[in-house]
Amino acid sequence: MAVRPILRWPDPRLSQRCDPVENERLDDLIADMFDTMYHAQGRGLAAPQIGVLKRVFVMDCGWKEGESRPLAMINPTIMAAERVPVVAEEGCLSIPGLMVPVERHKAVTVQWTAAEGDIHMDDFDGFEARCIQHELDHLNGLVTFDRIDPALRAELEGPWLAARDASA
Repeated sequence: MAVRPILRWPDPRLSQRCDPVENERLDDLIADMFDTMYHAQGRGLAAPQIGVLKRVFVMDCGWKEGESRPLAMINPTIMAAERVPVVAEEGCLSIPGLMVPVERHKAVTVQWTAAEGDIHMDDFDGFEARCIQHELDHLNGLVTFDRIDPALRAELEGPWLAARDASA
């Protein structure tokens, strides 16, 4: 379909909680989101990252390794989480070039609506669980900066903004 521009932090839309999707066909939006995510070499993309404040995201955690499993989640909800904290480096298409350590649940059970309108529930672990939690954060108005220690955020935020402004 189309590759859309990805909003860069600190765009205020990235800090807004998204509205639930209600009786809307999102086929074109979801196709654009996949096109945009793949073009940007990402593994996940939430609608607010392209300026659409709706509770939908797309992901494909294995496509770079040849194990493509594209998945679109509308109105996702974490139903259960394994309380084992795992810290790993995360990147974000809205904060390009920066990797930060983020603590996430090791595994999650998620319920969501698919593009066709069917309700699904499944268990995810490892990188897929991390990706879901990251994209769900976007739907709740959070970015990786909001998940790290304030001192580390202050250390990284200034130089990242300066580099972004210098390249603009």
